[in-house]
Amino acid sequence: MAVQKILQYPHPILKGRSEAVQTLDDRVGRIIKNLLDTLAASTGVAIAAPQIGEAHRIIVCDVSRKIKDKHHGRIILINPLIRRREGKKIVREGCLSVPDYTGNVSRFETVWVEGLDPQGWTVSLMAEGLEALALQHEVDHLDGFLFLDRIASLSTDLFRRKAY
Repeated sequence: MAVQKILQYPHPILKGRSEAVQTLDDRVGRIIKNLLDTLAASTGVAIAAPQIGEAHRIIVCDVSRKIKDKHHGRIILINPLIRRREGKKIVREGCLSVPDYTGNVSRFETVWVEGLDPQGWTVSLMAEGLEALALQHEVDHLDGFLFLDRIASLSTDLFRRKAY
């Protein structure tokens, strides 16, 4: 597989709701491999299938290059759902699909997420901190939301990125 081009806002795929994965087939395996390769070549900690032009409900998250503890390592989730949320707070967030900006966004400190792994097994996990934020961000991508949609005020909460 290969590193894919990361779509940038305002690409229409980024604003649409992704389709649930019905069958774990070779196509899903290729999408997952492309997501892993693309994430590894990027500066990000997570990526969703729509960001590489695939409107399917698949995400990959690995915050281990940014934090050393309190994470699950590499997470691959198909059809992920956030089942529970706790501890709302405002955080500064960026996105590989909006590379020139960051913004203040309301997110939850802790989330409980459920989905399928690449073998079709149900995975349930509790994530905190950066990992929780990344999972919320990627699930938003599957629903056609960007962090820009979560900013309360574009005039006070959106910032031009100084360096990526």
